[in-house]
Amino acid sequence: MSDPIAPRKVVVALSGGVDSGVAAAILVERGYDVIGVTLRLRSERTSHPVPPVDALDRARGICDQLGIPFRLIDAQEVFQKQVVEPFISEYAAGRTPNPCVRCNRFLRFGLLMDRAPMMDATALATGHYARVRENQGRRQLLRGKDPRKDQSYFLYRMNQAQLARVLFPLGALTKEEVRDYARRRGLPVSGQPASQDICFLAGEDYRRFLADCAPHVTRPGPIQDLGGRVLGQHQGLAAYTIGQRKGLGISAAEPLYVLAIRPEDNALIVGTAGELDRDWCFVEQMHCINGQFATHAFRALAQTRYRAQPASVVVHPLSRRRARVVFDAPQRGIAPGQSLVLYDGDAVLGGGIICGAQDSML
Repeated sequence: MSDPIAPRKVVVALSGGVDSGVAAAILVERGYDVIGVTLRLRSERTSHPVPPVDALDRARGICDQLGIPFRLIDAQEVFQKQVVEPFISEYAAGRTPNPCVRCNRFLRFGLLMDRAPMMDATALATGHYARVRENQGRRQLLRGKDPRKDQSYFLYRMNQAQLARVLFPLGALTKEEVRDYARRRGLPVSGQPASQDICFLAGEDYRRFLADCAPHVTRPGPIQDLGGRVLGQHQGLAAYTIGQRKGLGISAAEPLYVLAIRPEDNALIVGTAGELDRDWCFVEQMHCINGQFATHAFRALAQTRYRAQPASVVVHPLSRRRARVVFDAPQRGIAPGQSLVLYDGDAVLGGGIICGAQDSML
């Protein structure tokens, strides 16, 4: 009699939250040989452990309840270099960074995916709300079924090799279905609230964090209109982002919005809603999930922030890593530093970082 085929071994990234806990439970239920892994990510810039002690205890508790091994991997050095330091330097440069994109790129689908084979695992699973589909010999990254929780925006830098080794057990579920599953299984995270914060801040205001790490980005300075007229004083450039209206502390005949952030003279530029509209933007560090974008102009849907509505665009490649993206209708809140992610329907094509000298955006 031949030996039975061993179940496929999978590493599950556990944060101590309900999503990753349910992802692990689903895979155990499907017969996978599962290893729960948590990355220790504490930044040397803060005293907060990442994940917090209680989240680490929940991750261990999930593994105990599911009868699977638990591993803790020290990723502090990579986290500091690839996530925390760029977060600080981007704000110092007057841009609005997205640390979750970098964390997925360098930690979950970088360091952890590279470590999985050392644990004899053939795949990595996470609690992201996204899906993978094979189409004509290539793998596509798709939006999750639940439009309110879809996280494909944060995963646009994945490549074909990574998509071949990833599992997203929650991709076809809604958040309500995930919580219901956790309650039915009696998982210790069933009532855990969803995290909305940047993990290494542990609830601390990011402006306070930046004041400690880069004091110059929290220095007060002038608020000016497009003509250079001083309208008031800002409380440090890091406290603002493009498109912001509230918290400016100035009065005018019509509502004013942040149009640009100029670290070179510590000035915050404001203007009307009409002045905020953008017809196009430059995008750098372009990445295509299939390997390379077309060299000629092509149409797509573009999402300029995680919660932004997709907009119809024409992408004009300028080089392999840079493009000019033209919007069919003017867009507001186009912020340098944020990711612009391209879609074809529900399929992620890739994307890049909104860039360009800020005066070129005006």
